[in-house]
Amino acid sequence: MDSKTVEKLSTIIANDVKKDGLGNVGLDKTKELIEDVGAIVLDVRPPAKVEGLNAEEAGVPNAYYTPYPQFAKYLDILPKEHTTPIVIACLKSWFANRIMGYLEMLGYENIYVLDTNIANLIEVYKK
Repeated sequence: MDSKTVEKLSTIIANDVKKDGLGNVGLDKTKELIEDVGAIVLDVRPPAKVEGLNAEEAGVPNAYYTPYPQFAKYLDILPKEHTTPIVIACLKSWFANRIMGYLEMLGYENIYVLDTNIANLIEVYKK
C-alpha cells in the first residue's frame, strides 16, 4: 500500500477516535447537529427498505434521500465545505457506516452515523 493512502487512512481514523462513540450519535446529538450546527442528513436506505416516508419527504431539516445503491449519483448534493457536519442514517447503520467511510475518503471530516433506526428520527420531525 502506498504511503499516501496509509497516511490518509491514519488521519481519518485519528479523527474518528476524537469523536464520542467514534462518530455514532443518538437522537439528541443528531437533533443538536441539525438544529444548532446546520448538519445535513443523508437517508441512505435502499428503496426496498423504506416504509412510508423517507427523511426528506418527512420534513427532517436539511435531509436528503440518497439511497445506497445509487449513492454515487448524489455526490453533487454534498456540501462544498468538507467540514460541514453530515449525519448518515438507515435502519441498522450498515449502509450508513459504508457511506461514512466513502465520505471520509473523499475528505469530509465531520461525518456521523445515527445509532438508531432512522424511523425514530423521522418520527421527531414528521410533518
